[in-house]
Amino acid sequence: MDKEQRVYLYAFLSTVFSERLSAEQIRDLKANRELLEMISPKVSSWFFSHSLEELEVRLNQDFTSLFLIHSLPIESSVLDSKAEVLVGLQNPVMQFYFSCGYELNLNDSKLNAPDHISLECGFMQNLIERGEKQLQISFLQNHLLKWVPVYFLGIKSMAKTPFYEELCDFCAEFILADYDALVG
Repeated sequence: MDKEQRVYLYAFLSTVFSERLSAEQIRDLKANRELLEMISPKVSSWFFSHSLEELEVRLNQDFTSLFLIHSLPIESSVLDSKAEVLVGLQNPVMQFYFSCGYELNLNDSKLNAPDHISLECGFMQNLIERGEKQLQISFLQNHLLKWVPVYFLGIKSMAKTPFYEELCDFCAEFILADYDALVG
């Protein structure tokens, strides 16, 4: 996979996990058959068998249930035995960002945790754009690989739409494959 594809996929994952999808985002997804097929042919088929209005309702209900009510996609919440979200410099991800010169301003964000999957994918996107291969490997080893595959495989069964069900597999597989490609 080339640099542009990796940047695009991390940007996509960052966006799709940040908040519920807007009608415009759903329309854009439906227009991108190649991406839908990459996630899964089942997802592509499902998208094209529903109207935009139906997709918006079902996708947003599923997002809310999966990522806001049942299980926050936040590293410290997943890895901490007390399920606490670590903030500020006590959060190892925030320390990693700072050591790389990455400034994260959460004041204007709905995401209050620096280790939210959306922000971690955005950080990987930034590292790829900067050509920081060793930092990408280190971030994958020390953060994403430790929780993302297990998290998504664990919540997959709670998904009510083929989009989020298959996206769980896609995200876990993509993170693992990206790491293998970097070190291989």
